[in-house]
Parts: sequence; C-alpha cells; structure tokens
Amino acid sequence: MDPNTEKAHVLFKLIRKNNWGNKYDRLEHFKRFQNINDIIKDFLKNGWIIVHKKEKFTGISLNPHFKKGIVEFIEKILPHLKGGII
Repeated sequence: MDPNTEKAHVLFKLIRKNNWGNKYDRLEHFKRFQNINDIIKDFLKNGWIIVHKKEKFTGISLNPHFKKGIVEFIEKILPHLKGGII
C-alpha cells in the first residue's frame, strides 16, 4: 500500500470513530497498519495528531485545529470519500 494511502486510512479511521482532541483511541487498535510508528511521527511533525500517554496504553486523536487540512488530505488521497467525511 502506498504510504499516503495508509496515512489517509489511519486519519479516516480516527474520524470515523470521532477521535478529536481529548477523545482518543488506543494505539493498539491500529496494529494492522504496517508503518504506524512512522505515520504517527510524521503526523506529530505537522501537528495533525495528539498522543495521549497513559499508564497502561498510548492513545491517539486528531488535532481539531487542523480539521480542514486533515479532511482535504483524505479527500485528495481517497477521492471516493469526497463529501462524505464529517
């Protein structure tokens, strides 16, 4: 799978579960993505993702300040979702 396609799928999964801001999902739920650690690092650089370190697990959520850019990225990479996100 193309790296950008995998990134778009990670973002879309977070959107589908409404994981914005303080509502996060456990990182272990993303283990099907082969490059999840690299994807997380990349998203942290541009501020799109928030990492929630807890005692027993790590959670991730989308940064609501970048909502427009995140949706545009997904729609560019996965055009069949255009207009159906959020």
